[in-house]
Amino acid sequence: MLNRIDEKYIVEQILNLKESLGDELIILTHHYQRNEIIDIGHFRGDSFELSKKAAADKNARFIIFCGVHFMAESAEILSQSHQTVQIPDKGAGCPMADMADIVNVENAWKDVTSIIGKETITPIVYMNSDANLKAFCGRNGGIVCTSSNAQEAFYWGFDQREKIFFFPDQHLGRNTGIQMELQPEEMIVWNPKKRLGGNTQESIEEAKVFLWDGYCHVHTRFRVEHVLKMKEEYPDATIVVHPECSKEVVERADAVGSTSFIVKYVENAPSGATIIIGTEINLINRLSIENPDKTVFELYYSLCPNMFKISPRNLLWTLENIGKDNVVSVSGDIKSDARIALDRMLNLVPSVDIRIR
Repeated sequence: MLNRIDEKYIVEQILNLKESLGDELIILTHHYQRNEIIDIGHFRGDSFELSKKAAADKNARFIIFCGVHFMAESAEILSQSHQTVQIPDKGAGCPMADMADIVNVENAWKDVTSIIGKETITPIVYMNSDANLKAFCGRNGGIVCTSSNAQEAFYWGFDQREKIFFFPDQHLGRNTGIQMELQPEEMIVWNPKKRLGGNTQESIEEAKVFLWDGYCHVHTRFRVEHVLKMKEEYPDATIVVHPECSKEVVERADAVGSTSFIVKYVENAPSGATIIIGTEINLINRLSIENPDKTVFELYYSLCPNMFKISPRNLLWTLENIGKDNVVSVSGDIKSDARIALDRMLNLVPSVDIRIR
């Protein structure tokens, strides 16, 4: 554990290197990062906002992504040829992204299309996924989405073909489908460990949306009993949750939307409001500090341990080895195919939220 003197020294060194590199450096920080990292970065945002920032910046030679690995991969895919993308800790992964690998997805795609045909289904992959899955979507007429634009991606997908294969987060997919007034029986879960994903040929033929059997550990910690308890204890509060939460939690919340939506919701709430949030704890704590005229706290404590792997110490080490170590690299064919799917996403207009009562 660092003492305060060590922490102060490390931050000073980071700021000195940041200043010396000037416009050649851009540090992107995800909302779930600890405050020490957020304070050091050039920009903070959700995965969609940071993807746009990575794609738009033409001057920086070095992009350091303070987030999890799939985010840094996306920045690398969208980067210019003269740019190098680094992540302070290559071990900062995502369990949900690991729930869908290219072999299982291609096998599932083969099973589904053998029944309904490739011309009837659009693959949509959540940003929380490996580069080769984004490339799979690029090759097969699909698109990437984030929680900010999942609904627009679904509309885009249905404009292309009559069905959607969505992976890896079943909850975001289901909540998006419900918002679009799809019926429960029109959305089926695909379990890659079971024959035909655990479905019948008839249900595959009738389904409109196929939902991969994946989920976020951070957001599935929130339960209906947490919502009911808070509503009883704080009847005048509003409860805001992320769409990676289960359908049952989303149905009982007062508002649901992406990380950026949650930030704006708190910022725009009237002074004196009480807002209870179901998302990652670092963001909630920061919103509480930055909005002292409001009461902001968690629906239930939920930390993303992989986001927390990014620290001032390994950020300093990365800056000291700028352009050399912890470089994120995506191979040529995967990068070009993934870029197609990401560019389609960047051309969408993001939605403000999924639902507000």
